[in-house]
Amino acid sequence: MLPSRRGRPARVTAFAALLLVTAAAGALAGCGDTGGLRDAGATAAARSPARLWPGLPPASSPAYDIGEVEHARVEGVSVPGGDIRGADPVAAVRAEIAAHPDDYAGPGARYHETSARMADCGTENPEDTGDAGDTGDTEDTARDGCPVLRPYYRDLTGDGRPEMALGFRLLPGRLTAVRVYTVEKDRLVRVMSYDDAVSAVELAGRAVVVRSPSEVAGYEYRLQWTWDADQRAMLLTSDEMLRADDGGDGDDGGHTGRPSPSASPSPSPSSPSSASSPSPSGDAP
Repeated sequence: MLPSRRGRPARVTAFAALLLVTAAAGALAGCGDTGGLRDAGATAAARSPARLWPGLPPASSPAYDIGEVEHARVEGVSVPGGDIRGADPVAAVRAEIAAHPDDYAGPGARYHETSARMADCGTENPEDTGDAGDTGDTEDTARDGCPVLRPYYRDLTGDGRPEMALGFRLLPGRLTAVRVYTVEKDRLVRVMSYDDAVSAVELAGRAVVVRSPSEVAGYEYRLQWTWDADQRAMLLTSDEMLRADDGGDGDDGGHTGRPSPSASPSPSPSSPSSASSPSPSGDAP
């Protein structure tokens, strides 16, 4: 037996009665009354999605590896007491450089100057780092000449513990590497990796938003990464081209148009561009 639908006709009848009362009140009030119901005109007919080329065989694998999932243990970096604020962000960058010598070691490497200038960083003092939401006058880098930007902390996984959002310059170009680290069993784990010409980086709730210049005047790219518990990583959940808040100047600045994981075995195209320091948003955890 089909379920009863007795409740619906009663609600429709009551709504129709309300319309009649409202229309009558509008007629009594005269033509100058703007509070009555008005005809909004014809409504466009709804259209179902039109599938193009239905005979095209479906793809079985992606054409390019854009690093959808980043989950990598960082070797040689301690996390005292499992608190990520005690981990050395400079050591995390040095570990990545050591793991990918083709990208950083020697004068022919793409980011050889980043490696050379790590000597200016010394050892980062965790007490000098800031929570997300801290917009004070703290310097963005650990020291003058150091390519490592100061870290920010925010719970991005929902487990009640903060993650570390970290950036560093990819030199001699002007690209910026954006990384997110978490802690698993007292071990530092990288769960997001993205390199590009970066205009701004924001922490919005539990998401990381990266803004990059576009080659189209007045527009910018906005990419968002969100934590996925199944993959144990920050996944790219939004990739849009939108109007820039400041109007933009149309300079693409080397934006790749798609995520290009740092230190990948297959290099991603890039060119020099300006990159500004991360602009944190939101309250401190």
